[in-house]
Amino acid sequence: MVSVKEKIAYGLGDTASNIVFQTVMLFLTFFYTDIFGIPPAFVGTMFLAVRLIDAITDPLMGAMTDRTQTRYGKFRPYLLWFALPFGLFSVLAFTTPDLSEQGKMIYAFVTYTALMMVYTAINIPYCALGGVLTSDPKERVSVQSYRFVFAMLGGLLVSGLTLPLVEFLGEGDQAKGYQLTITAMSILGVAMFLICFWNTKERLTPSQPHQSSFKQDVGYLVKNDQWRILCIASVCLLSGMVLKTSLAIYYVKYFLQMPDKITLFITLGMVGNIFGCMLAQPLVKRVCKVNAYISLQLIAAALCIATYFVPKEQVELAFAMFILWGFAFNMATPLLWAKMADTVDYGQYKDGVRLTGIIYSSIIFFIKLGVAIGGAAAGWLLSGYGYQADVEQTPQTLNGILLSFTVYPAVGSILVAIVMRKYTLKNSKVDEIHLELNRMEK
Repeated sequence: MVSVKEKIAYGLGDTASNIVFQTVMLFLTFFYTDIFGIPPAFVGTMFLAVRLIDAITDPLMGAMTDRTQTRYGKFRPYLLWFALPFGLFSVLAFTTPDLSEQGKMIYAFVTYTALMMVYTAINIPYCALGGVLTSDPKERVSVQSYRFVFAMLGGLLVSGLTLPLVEFLGEGDQAKGYQLTITAMSILGVAMFLICFWNTKERLTPSQPHQSSFKQDVGYLVKNDQWRILCIASVCLLSGMVLKTSLAIYYVKYFLQMPDKITLFITLGMVGNIFGCMLAQPLVKRVCKVNAYISLQLIAAALCIATYFVPKEQVELAFAMFILWGFAFNMATPLLWAKMADTVDYGQYKDGVRLTGIIYSSIIFFIKLGVAIGGAAAGWLLSGYGYQADVEQTPQTLNGILLSFTVYPAVGSILVAIVMRKYTLKNSKVDEIHLELNRMEK
């Protein structure tokens, strides 16, 4: 059993991660287009281009962690080594030097790329750490539930404090306000990563050191059919989610025409996310986590589509639909990460090789690919629908913002539900795998 103290410490690591992750999803597109003054089409292309770099760095990072041997374990040391660089590059990404438009685009590309690389270096080991805290399938869901409650608390911190702090610290200068706000949040994030490092323990370690080559690891990885399913589902899932969250500010500011309610809207949405994560563990005590995951994606899709038909005058209903969507969507989130750990066990069960780091890193790559596609789609759609910053939008642009916030994200959830129908690691199969692995260890 993992103690509550350790689960909280582990969760604080994702609070730290989400200071950047949620800021990127909620504010970075808006920051680049409306504060820094970069064309939205470039922003979308940049988000996608950086994923080409992740295609190299993510699996290499996973392979590196599988081969790491220190007195602190395989994964925990990276929290110590990269906490400070993570905070530093977060600040640089939200710094706005006085440059030409081309200079701004180059600066944004370089700093965003650096931020994503250091995010890879700390987040992949952090995520893999969750798979070695316990071998109990139900306890894994509990660990991930704690993790994502604290992740969403990080999101709540970002959504509730970012714009007020930008206003307060910037004193009318939004560029300065963003820089100082992210500086304060980054200091907090560094401290949380260090707390996570000192108060967690790796319990699952291979009986023999990792001996296969990187090429062999990739071969084992590709043979893992359940891994392939999670990768496809992750792209679809994050594409829709990031598109919706990136457009939330635009939806409130331009469609609902209530710019003063942006912070309230995204903060209440984050509250829905937190309650959803909290109820994941009670849910899987009664329902198979695979069946529950599929059902929750379909519910989230239905709520997205229903929001399209909410008139802009019905503000309370628009708020309620966003909260309900976050509740359903994020009740499923801990289940996805618990299934990743099951996929690691499945690979060891099939091939006798435990690839914790490379499985997590490769799925995280597809998650980040989904983030990039969602962010790119947001920029491209805004540009395609004729969006212009800080002006009255045309009816065509307003309808485009509405479609991009509601109907298009629903497609992502529907595709996830379809893909996950082929996922076979249900509760009975996972129990069978654990029995066999325990027998093999003896």
